[in-house]
Amino acid sequence: MNCFSTNTLPMFVVLIFVTILQLMNFSSADSRQSFLSIDYYHKTCPQLEGIIQNKVSAMINKDYTMAPSLLRLHFHDCAVRGCDGSILLNHKGSERSAAASKTLRGLEAIQEIKAEVEKHCPKTVSCADILTAAARDATVGMGGPFWEVPFGRKDGRVSTAQEADRLVPMGRENITTLVQFYQARGLTLLDLVILSGAHTIGRSSCGSLQFRLYNFNGTRKPDPSIDVKYLNYLKRKCRWASELVDLDATTPRGFDAAYYTNLQKKMGLLYTDQALYTDPRTEPLVTAMATQPSLFFQQFSVSMVKLGNVQVLTGKREGEIRRNCNFVN
Repeated sequence: MNCFSTNTLPMFVVLIFVTILQLMNFSSADSRQSFLSIDYYHKTCPQLEGIIQNKVSAMINKDYTMAPSLLRLHFHDCAVRGCDGSILLNHKGSERSAAASKTLRGLEAIQEIKAEVEKHCPKTVSCADILTAAARDATVGMGGPFWEVPFGRKDGRVSTAQEADRLVPMGRENITTLVQFYQARGLTLLDLVILSGAHTIGRSSCGSLQFRLYNFNGTRKPDPSIDVKYLNYLKRKCRWASELVDLDATTPRGFDAAYYTNLQKKMGLLYTDQALYTDPRTEPLVTAMATQPSLFFQQFSVSMVKLGNVQVLTGKREGEIRRNCNFVN
């Protein structure tokens, strides 16, 4: 994989490479859906997707930043013990109390949706399924692609802050570490690049990137991979660690492929963002998505289905259907 670089490969070769990875993705995604089904709730809760869509749409209309928050919440959930709703559990020492979770939002939003679902379909729909569908509807609400969500996940009963702090990427990892993280969950290099594209919307705290601005790797200089004008902007914006800055500096309110063109301009906000363009393993994929936005939309749908299928609990003995997303039954 290290041999791939857009400096040496013509674009048509890069696109062939992407196509091969896509075919691998479709095959992998299909094998993981064997225990989940798009029509899982068609008889037991036919109004489910309408309820979730209406709730998420109203939330985004009130506060557009809720969309990336729901996407991030879904990723954090799937990063620890798989997509089992464990991030939603609210007890001493649970994942949501971890340092990695301190800036998460949308927890109350999922509980609000769950309460509405319970009115229509009591004891039927898992919190994990609701969170997965809400992430899809949040994407659509910001102009992103639609995809069918396979359902049938059960809610986990275990949630620990220690696991969240140990497993969830925090924006300073190198590409090799991220590849290993994704591979451990059945995801590919392509999934890494595509799911990182969710940073086309949302914000990050300045505390996550200040190390890039002043003393990168102990050099007492800024990260050389940051564009000079963008660096000056970030220094003005990030005088305090608690300040928030858009992950996409050009079109922060629209779900599009600008994230990838920003990387080409050395305007990736987080270290892990810009590293996708400086690493020869991921650079060709970044370039392909920047030049083929429709390819990004198509592949984002595939990769999100794969993410939602990570280590799911499906059997009655494996998990439960929580009545309240904050607590085990």
